[in-house]
Amino acid sequence: MSHVIVVDDNDTNLLLLRHILLKLDDVTVDTFSDPRQALDWCSLYEPDLVLLDYMMPEMDGMEFMRRFLALPQRQDVPVVMVTADTERDVRHLALQMGARDFLTKPVDKVELTVRVRNLLALRKSSQQLANRAAWLLEEVKKATAEIRAREKEAILRLSRAAEYRDPETGAHLLRMSSYARLIARELGLPQQEQEMLQEAAPMHDIGKVGIPDAILLKPGKLTDDEMAIMRQHPGFGHEILNDSVSPLLQCAAVVALSHHEKFDGSGYPSGLTGEAIPLWGRIVAVADVFDALTSDRPYKRAWPLDDARRYLEDEKGRHFDPVCVDALFAAWEDVQRIREQFADEKVPPTVHSPYKEGGHHA
Repeated sequence: MSHVIVVDDNDTNLLLLRHILLKLDDVTVDTFSDPRQALDWCSLYEPDLVLLDYMMPEMDGMEFMRRFLALPQRQDVPVVMVTADTERDVRHLALQMGARDFLTKPVDKVELTVRVRNLLALRKSSQQLANRAAWLLEEVKKATAEIRAREKEAILRLSRAAEYRDPETGAHLLRMSSYARLIARELGLPQQEQEMLQEAAPMHDIGKVGIPDAILLKPGKLTDDEMAIMRQHPGFGHEILNDSVSPLLQCAAVVALSHHEKFDGSGYPSGLTGEAIPLWGRIVAVADVFDALTSDRPYKRAWPLDDARRYLEDEKGRHFDPVCVDALFAAWEDVQRIREQFADEKVPPTVHSPYKEGGHHA
């Protein structure tokens, strides 16, 4: 059912136009002799067509149309201006301001019927196209969400596969990735990038699947040769992830390759310094080490939070990007909430060794 409103200060004209319009199929009509009342009505309800007289006291048709088209979601509603035959300049201005059509007084019944019917048909087609576009957009969003959910699940499962070969817990992945998002948030990264980094961060050590168990699970200190092999895992992770067309996996590839670089250039595998290290890698470095420090492991007890903070503070400009450390501290209440939300079960120590970049395996 299409809804037409007629705005005209002449009651006789309103009766005549209403009588003609109601003969159209599936059309309802409301009439207004006061354009201000018509505007109030239009602010609450959306007509399908406005038939508007130009010559009205207090507010002429041009001013009514300007205010009407300024209302939210009314720009696509067709407006037909009714003018005298001598008001050519008015008709031209009305069309420039947004009127879809005009009628000349005295209004011809056949012309009125045809013009209104055609405009309502166009209006209906436009709405159907808009509804179709909205439906397609919603379907695309659903499909994209399903793809991302499957992608996220695959990443988490691959990450856990790497963790099974390393003395860390699944909660470590949840905590460190949540810390990474906090840091990204405090740095002002867009929300979409924050979410992507949180989802990619658990893949930071996926390259450890290429490290022999004899080295990865060795309880004592690694030899120089063994450490050289261990330090290959960022490159392995990058090779596993880098060729993907997925932006999420591409992000994970950057994180895997760069999260062991140090701000002063003493890290690996490339010895990058400062901002030459990708920001995602600098963020995850802080998040990963902070969680390793403050978590129980078979080879160490968790550090007190104050000790971990002092360590990160001392390593600003050496191991860590100072800006990323400050960002973590700025979200301290959220950090503590995440620690409580994803707390580990107590891990009985089997080997007592001091923390050194996440144990011997970093």
